[in-house]
Amino acid sequence: MTTQSNSRSVVRRSMLGALPALAALSACRSSPPSPASPGPRATAAQPRGGAGGAAGARQAGVDRPAQPQTHTLASVYSLPPGRDPAPALARLGSIVLELTGKSRAVLGMEAGDLTVTVGVGQRLAALARRSVPGGLELPAFAREERTERTWGGDLLVQACASDPVVTVLADARLAATLEAEGASRRWSQAGFRPPGDGAVRNLLGFPDGIENPRTPAEIEQEVWLPGPGPLAGGTVAVVRRLRIDVSGFLALPDARQEEAIGRRKADGAPLSGGGPLDRLDLSAKSAHGRYLVPAMAHARRANPNATGSGRMLRRGYSYHNGPDDQGLLFVSFQRRLRTFIATQRRLDDGDDLMRFVTATASGAFLVLPGFDAKRPLGAGFLAGQG
Repeated sequence: MTTQSNSRSVVRRSMLGALPALAALSACRSSPPSPASPGPRATAAQPRGGAGGAAGARQAGVDRPAQPQTHTLASVYSLPPGRDPAPALARLGSIVLELTGKSRAVLGMEAGDLTVTVGVGQRLAALARRSVPGGLELPAFAREERTERTWGGDLLVQACASDPVVTVLADARLAATLEAEGASRRWSQAGFRPPGDGAVRNLLGFPDGIENPRTPAEIEQEVWLPGPGPLAGGTVAVVRRLRIDVSGFLALPDARQEEAIGRRKADGAPLSGGGPLDRLDLSAKSAHGRYLVPAMAHARRANPNATGSGRMLRRGYSYHNGPDDQGLLFVSFQRRLRTFIATQRRLDDGDDLMRFVTATASGAFLVLPGFDAKRPLGAGFLAGQG
């Protein structure tokens, strides 16, 4: 297995490797193109300081832009124990504002629709004496390859943009800022996704991200932490690097692939019937009394109506580090960590897709509320430390 390290040379190789992989993904697409989402639309390039800008009550990169950019670089860091994290967060926030503000030449090139999203881990939450609903500690799940550096972490920094060069340059600038504050990079991963509105295809050739919250009201209810209080405008992020046995899955007959997923490969429509955007009907049966969506299909096992949890806003990216290390950089945002935990435990109990999937990195983070030049990143959150 090829594991991403914290060296800048590896990050550069990740970016370069993502370009041919994106072409390969396009080549393996089925027709017709992936379905469009009924939710809010967004073009690839968001206005600076607006939908993609950092300043505001909430950070960008969660529900805005509504359509995720085509490239990402997510990095997880450790901060020095025993040191006040406030200066590092404030300095990091100032660089984020600089990168995503009015200037378009901070990186020496057009920054376009760059967003940067910052979250803190359980140790910093405890240091700040803040209680995040459900906590930020993920339990052990099945099919995990745990290492000290790829599990947990103090800080998540995710840069997203339509231009992969922008993500790498922004990540390098952010990393230099944090390293000057004594932080060390634990792991990082570059990811990519096809352009276009709505759900997009993953490396298995299936449209992904259909069962997301769709309306502003659903996102408000399922994603954002309510106010008032220092956590208002934040959300809980789960980031997991999932290595997938792509060749093993694609060796299955198409019909068996569809049964494992619970959707048609051509358009992503549920096997229970209807169109690509119709919700899964868990009760639909054939004339012989068999469920149209098989009992162990991924779409059924992960469905919120089956897990008894809320919906996650998933903004995942495919990754390709080599033929033996490719898969999904899973990123989800939810109001409570229980939403993800309940879903993953149900998958562990039985899911035809999960036998092809191994987690190689994982962490849960509180995405801090929004910030600006007068209200530094983490200021309200860290006010509780003593």
